[in-house]
Amino acid sequence: MKLDNISKQLLEKIAGLHEIPAGAVSFRKDGKSQIVRSTANIEIFPKKDKPGIDIIIHSSCKNEACHIPVIVDENGLFDLVYNDFYIEEGAQVTIVAGCGVHSTDESGHDGIHTFHIGKNAVVSYIENHLATGSGKNKVMNPTTIIKMDEGSQMTMTTTQIGGVDYSNRITKATLKKDAVLNINEKIMTAGFNVAKTDFKVVLQGENSKCDIVSRSVARDESEQYFKSNIVGKNSCFGHVECDGILLNDARIDSIPRVSALNNQASLSHEAAIGKIAKEQIVKLMTLGLSKEEAERKIIEGFLK
Repeated sequence: MKLDNISKQLLEKIAGLHEIPAGAVSFRKDGKSQIVRSTANIEIFPKKDKPGIDIIIHSSCKNEACHIPVIVDENGLFDLVYNDFYIEEGAQVTIVAGCGVHSTDESGHDGIHTFHIGKNAVVSYIENHLATGSGKNKVMNPTTIIKMDEGSQMTMTTTQIGGVDYSNRITKATLKKDAVLNINEKIMTAGFNVAKTDFKVVLQGENSKCDIVSRSVARDESEQYFKSNIVGKNSCFGHVECDGILLNDARIDSIPRVSALNNQASLSHEAAIGKIAKEQIVKLMTLGLSKEEAERKIIEGFLK
C-alpha cells in the first residue's frame, strides 16, 4: 500500500515507521482496515461481529514484533475498535500500537484492547497517541484490559505526545502467581487539553508484582487527572509513582491509592507535583541556552 505524506509522518511519530513494515501488521485508516498480514508465529483475524481484530501469538513466537497503527484524518469520524490479543504460553513478542489523528474538525479514536497473556509469556506493549492539524475536539479514549497467567511478564509503555484535546485512559489488570506488570506512562498537555488516567491492578496471585510510573507535564490552561488503585489479595508487591510538572495556569489532580486485602501484601505509593526549579533553569542558561531552551531540555529529560 502506498502512503500519503501525512500518513507517513503520523506513522513515524506513533510507531517509528517510515513505511508499513514486513511481518505481522494490521493497519487501519478512517475506520476501515487497509492491511491485515499474518506470519507463521503471529496470526491476525478480522472480527466477524464487531470492528477490530483477534491476534494470536503462538508459543513458537520468540522476539518478533507486531504493528497495529491507526490513522484518522476524516472530519467527524469517531472510530471504535475491539482488539483481542491471545499470547500463548512461553511466547515472546513486542506489540507496537498507536493512533494518529489529523483532521480540521472534531474526530477521534477509541481502542479497547484486551490481553490474554499465557503462562511464562513475555510481552512488550508500546502505545503512542498524537493529534495534529488545525481542528479541535480531537478525542482518544484507550481502554486496556490485561489478564496475566502464572509467571507471565508485561511491560506497557504509553505516550500521549501532544495535540489531543480530550483523553480518558483506562487500564485494568489482574495478575496470577509470579506475574509481573510494569507500566510507564508519559503525558504532555497544553492549551485547553484534558487528560484523564485511571489504573486498577489486582494482585491476585502469590508473589505477583506491579510497578506503575507516570510522568506528566501540564502547560497553559490544560488539566490532568490521575487516579490509580493497586489491590493486593495475596503475598505480593505493588508500587505506584506519579510525578507532574505544572506550568502557567494548568492543573494536575493526582489520587494514588493502595488497598491491602492480605497481611502479606506490600504496597506503596508516592506523588509529587511542582514547577521547574529556578536553579535548574539558571544552570542551563549559564551553558548558553535561552530560558525557553533550558525549560524544554528539562522537560525532555523528565519525560525520557
